[in-house]
Amino acid sequence: MEGLRISPMASVDLSVIIVSYNVRDFLEQCLFSLASALEGIRHEVWVVDNASTDGSAAMVRRRFPWVKLLENRENLGFARANNQALREAAGRFICLLNPDTLVKKDVFERLLTFMREHPEVGMVGCKILNPDGSLQLACRRSFPTPWVAFTRLVGLSYLFPRSRLFGRYNLTYLDPDEVHEVEAVSGSFMLFRREAFEEVGLLDESFFMYGEDLDYCYRFRTAGWKIFYVPTTQVVHFKGESWKRSELDRLRHFYQAMRLFVRKHFHRRYGILVVWGLTLAIWIRAALSVLGRFLHRVALPLVDLAFMNVSLALGQVLRFGGLMHFRSYLIVDLVYSSVWLLCLYGMGVYGRFRFSAVRAGSAVLTGLLINATFTYFFKQYAFSRAVVLYAGVLNLLFLTGWRTLALGWPRRAAPGERSRRTLFGRRTLIVGDANSGRAIVERLHSQADGLYDIAGLITLNPEEVGEKVAGVPVIGTIDQASELIRREKAEEVVFATDKISHDRILTVIDQAAGTGASFKLVADNFGVIIGKASIDRIDQLPMVDLEYRLFTPPNPHLKRALDLTLAGFLLVLGFPPFAVGRIVWRGEERELEYVDHRGKTHRRRLVATGPRWYRNYPLLLDVLRGNLSFVGRELVPGPIGDGRVRVKPGLTGLVQLYGGQQLTQAEKERYHLYYLRNYSLLLDVELLLRALFS
Repeated sequence: MEGLRISPMASVDLSVIIVSYNVRDFLEQCLFSLASALEGIRHEVWVVDNASTDGSAAMVRRRFPWVKLLENRENLGFARANNQALREAAGRFICLLNPDTLVKKDVFERLLTFMREHPEVGMVGCKILNPDGSLQLACRRSFPTPWVAFTRLVGLSYLFPRSRLFGRYNLTYLDPDEVHEVEAVSGSFMLFRREAFEEVGLLDESFFMYGEDLDYCYRFRTAGWKIFYVPTTQVVHFKGESWKRSELDRLRHFYQAMRLFVRKHFHRRYGILVVWGLTLAIWIRAALSVLGRFLHRVALPLVDLAFMNVSLALGQVLRFGGLMHFRSYLIVDLVYSSVWLLCLYGMGVYGRFRFSAVRAGSAVLTGLLINATFTYFFKQYAFSRAVVLYAGVLNLLFLTGWRTLALGWPRRAAPGERSRRTLFGRRTLIVGDANSGRAIVERLHSQADGLYDIAGLITLNPEEVGEKVAGVPVIGTIDQASELIRREKAEEVVFATDKISHDRILTVIDQAAGTGASFKLVADNFGVIIGKASIDRIDQLPMVDLEYRLFTPPNPHLKRALDLTLAGFLLVLGFPPFAVGRIVWRGEERELEYVDHRGKTHRRRLVATGPRWYRNYPLLLDVLRGNLSFVGRELVPGPIGDGRVRVKPGLTGLVQLYGGQQLTQAEKERYHLYYLRNYSLLLDVELLLRALFS
C-alpha cells in the first residue's frame, strides 16, 4: 500500500511503537522494562512524542539513545502519531504500546512464539493488569453490535458478567487465564504481523483518541485474520495517564469515537434506523456518564449541605424550642449555606484536602465571620443571630467531626515499633533491599504532610528479616509479598525499581490481585513515585516561607488563649482527683528537665506511677506560666535546632504523635516546620483529640 515500507527480508524481528504525551516518568519506566523484555530479539523501538512539555523527548535522547525518536510540534492524536512510525517500521512483527505500561520480561518471547506457531493469527493481545493487580477488562472484548451495545448501555453486562448472553462486551464470561479467540484486544498493547498490517493498512486518523484500536481490530477480522487473547504473560497498564485533558473532554472523545465506529461499520450491515438507535443510545449513555461524574463531584458538598441544614434546624430548636419558624429561615439557609460551601471550596476541601478537618474547620469559622457580617449589615437576614451562631458552632462540630472519624484515629504502635501514621497517610509497604528501602523511607519520612503510613519493609535478602531499616521493621521477603500484603492490609505497595526487575514486580502484582492494594514504582533517583494515574514527587524540599502562620497575628494570641483557658479549666477540674491520687499512687518520683522556647532550662519533680493525666497534671502550671503549650515540640533537656526558629515545647504535638524519639533530628525539624507553616487553632484541637484517643 502507498506510504508503507514493504520489508519482506527485514532484519528486524520486532518493531515497538510508543506514542507519548506528557508522561515522561511513565515512559522512562516503560522503556526500562522494554530493554529487558527485548533481550535476544532483533528489534527497533520508536517513540513518537506528541509535543510534550515535560521534557519527555530530552529524557529519551539522554537515557535511551538506542530509541528512534520522532518529535511532533503539536499533538496529532494517537492514530496519526502511530502512523508516522508505522510508515517507517521495519519489523516482521509490530507492537503498539502505551507509554504508561510495564511489560513482563517474557512478553515478546511468548507472544512471538505463539504467532509463529499460528500463521492464521494476525493480531494478539496479552493479559493486561490494573495497578492493583486486577484484570483490565478492555484487554479482550467484542465489537459493539446492536445487542452487545444494548447490554452495555443499559447495564446488563455489569449485572450479569458471567452470562454468555449479557457479558459479551468485555467477554467477562471467559476464563481470564485461558487462551481465546476474540474480536478485539486493547490498543494499550497489540502485536500484529507485518503481512496482516500491509493488507489492512494504517490506523484510521479520523479517530483522535479512543476507538482507533477497535476499528483496527474490526478491519483485521474483516480481512480474514484471527485475533487471539493470550494470557500466558502480562502487562501492567497505568490506565488514564496518557490522557491529561479534563474528564468532560475525555468522555466526549470516547463517545464520539463510539459513534464514529458505529456509523463507519454498521451503517450498511444494520440499516440507518439501527445506526440512529445506537447513536442515540451512545449519547444517552454519554449524558448519564457526565451526570454520574457530576454527582460524584458534588457528593461531598451535598453531605456538608445536609449537615448544615441539620445544624440550622438544631439551632432553631435550641433558640425557640421547635421548628415553628423554619420557613422564615429558608433565605438564611440559602445565603449562609452558600457562603460556607464557597469557603470550604476555597480552602481546598473539595479537592486534595477533602478529609482535612483542620481546613474544614477553618472554612466554617471563616464562613461564620462572613455570615455574621451579613447579619450586621443586612438586617433583612438578621432573623436571629443566636440561631446563626448555634448553626455555626454545630457546623464546626459536624463538618470537622465526620472528617476526623472518616480518617480514623492513628493506630497504637506495638512495643518498640515506630508509629508512622500521618494525618492523611495510606498504609504502605516498601519493597527493596536495606539500602534502597532506607532511601525511600527517609525521603517519605521527611514529608510531615506525606501520604504514606509505612507499615513495613519487604526485603530481597532473607537475612534482613526481623531487623529494622530507618526505624521500619523488615517483615518478610519478596517471595512472601502477596501474603504480607494481605496480612498487613496494605493500601499501597512501593517498589524500588533499581533493585527489582520489572518482571518480578509484575509477578507480585499478579499474585496480589484482589487485595485492593495499589502498586507504585520509585524511579532510579528516588525522586518520583509513579502509580495508578498519578506521580508523587518526593525529591523536592519544602520552600520555607519567611513568615510562619504560628507567628502571624492573631494566631499567637489565639494559641495562648487556648492554653490559658484549657489549663485553668483542667487545673480546677482535676485538682480533687489529683489530691486523691497523691494518697493512692505513692511511689517513686522522676525528674523532668526541658528547655523552653527562650532557651531557659526548667526542672520539675513528677510522680512516676499512675495514669498519664495524673503524672502530667503538675505541668499544667507550666502551661499557665507560658513555659509550655498543650501542643508544641517535644520535651527534651537540650536545645532544638539552630535556635533561629523556636517552637514552645508541648505536652503533645506532631513529633510526639508520629514518631517520638525514634525520629532523626532532621525529621523532627520537618515536623516543626510543617507546624509553623500550617498552624491553626483547629490544628491544635485536632492534635489534642488525637492525643486523647491514641
